[in-house]
Amino acid sequence: RRMEKKRVTTGIFKEPVKGRIALRRLNLDGDQQADLTVHGGPEMTVYVYPAEHYDFWGQELGGEVLPWGMFGENFSTQGLLEESINIGDQFRVGSTELQVTQPRMPCYKLGLKFGRDDMVKRFKVSRRTGFYFRVLQEGEVVAGDAVELVRRDKNDVTVADITRLYVRDDITPELMQRAINLEPLPKSWRSYFRNQQEKEAI
Repeated sequence: RRMEKKRVTTGIFKEPVKGRIALRRLNLDGDQQADLTVHGGPEMTVYVYPAEHYDFWGQELGGEVLPWGMFGENFSTQGLLEESINIGDQFRVGSTELQVTQPRMPCYKLGLKFGRDDMVKRFKVSRRTGFYFRVLQEGEVVAGDAVELVRRDKNDVTVADITRLYVRDDITPELMQRAINLEPLPKSWRSYFRNQQEKEAI
């Protein structure tokens, strides 16, 4: 069956920018969220992707040299890995204050960006999800700004923990309950985990 061509609106195509950029509650200046019915909003304002993952993906995809921003991230960072960052951690970047909210679970548009039908599946299997920030204090940022931890969330639920719960990998009832009670985690995630918990109790 012949596939129909469709025009897709997406904000995943990004390029490095120079100069100081305003970071507001819903976006960085010049970076619009394209489809708010599926994703976006104040809990997904800034997408962060660890630069350390680029070597893995270069090898995984046959030795490609990937340009920064290939995953649609707003910030390419060093030293902020999913296993070490807690949901709810707060950071200062430039004159802004930001809070970690959730891992990224990509839609089909990541596959379009890479030109690979299997990219979304590969991304989930890799567990190299990156994560989102919500904006607690608007301000300005510039490439090269330090990402400074100002408050560690004491619930001790990492970005990687949420991904493990979502993909049903190494789940414990205690971790599930902590995620359900985790206020910085968006309500949609907490409701999803609560529904999973209730199904398992039946």
